[in-house]
Amino acid sequence: MAEVPSLTLKSPSHIAMPALGFGSGTRSDSQEISDAVVCAIKLGYRHFDTASVYGTEAAIGAGLAQAMDAGLVTRPQLFVTSKLHSDMHDDVLGAVKTSLSNLKLDYLDLYLIHAPLKIRRTNYASFPAEEDFLPLDLRGTWQGMEECLQQGLARAIGVSNFSVKKLQDLMEHAKVIPAVNQVELHPVWQQRKLRDFCSSMGIQVVAWSPLGGLGKPWGSRSVLDNPVVQELASKYQKTPAQIILRWITTLGLGAIVKSYNPDRLAQNLQSFDFSLSEQDLAKIESIAPQERLAKWKELCNSTTSPYKSPHELWDGEL
Repeated sequence: MAEVPSLTLKSPSHIAMPALGFGSGTRSDSQEISDAVVCAIKLGYRHFDTASVYGTEAAIGAGLAQAMDAGLVTRPQLFVTSKLHSDMHDDVLGAVKTSLSNLKLDYLDLYLIHAPLKIRRTNYASFPAEEDFLPLDLRGTWQGMEECLQQGLARAIGVSNFSVKKLQDLMEHAKVIPAVNQVELHPVWQQRKLRDFCSSMGIQVVAWSPLGGLGKPWGSRSVLDNPVVQELASKYQKTPAQIILRWITTLGLGAIVKSYNPDRLAQNLQSFDFSLSEQDLAKIESIAPQERLAKWKELCNSTTSPYKSPHELWDGEL
């Protein structure tokens, strides 16, 4: 099985991050997640992605601890990412310490602002209620993120779901440039403008839901079933998922894929044992974009949300 290549995070210092990550998604059976983590480590995964709002940090941590106790891996060999929930912008240090406690770790390799949104403290929910939105002080939040870095609670800090404009707004007062912007990215939403901007600023783009988010309310089969992807899967005798992951990593981007299935975990790693031709890469780049409104409409309204529409949330980059 091909080795997972590493990407170098440039801010604030050069840190290696495996290009392919194990995504935990939202809540699931804790034992299933922990078992999948151990299985993934045995297969060769070293990058694990979670978030406070997912409700999976404790299960991820249990799986990592089990693997380390068994001598399968050491902490320095792992790369662990978690994210600041939108209801914890006023207490970033408290939030990261809670995540570390859940994960049973002393530090995170990467800590991200989950979204450019602030909401009231609520019980877990996929989307906030309309009355829960609050004004966001992005400058204050980023100062809290920078404090996590200074205190050694995270080796790198970044953002998730930020448009070009929101990155520009953040960097007007940031002492540390975000190391990563983790966004939805796949052949039918390729984020070209964002990719170009992040590349120019030394910000690493990482794709979540690179296969289209199947099983999610907003997921779509249009990614895996795209005719170009299907054609290339047949040509290279690979799965559509492997074609997409190879396209993403060939672009120099990272990818987070959620699966607890041992066979699929192994198949994802097999996306590195072949190369796509320049012509075939261009075919994928030529796929027509599709608007991705369903995922974002619940974060927008005309009264309390800072964003009246998904287009405003993404500053016209949908």
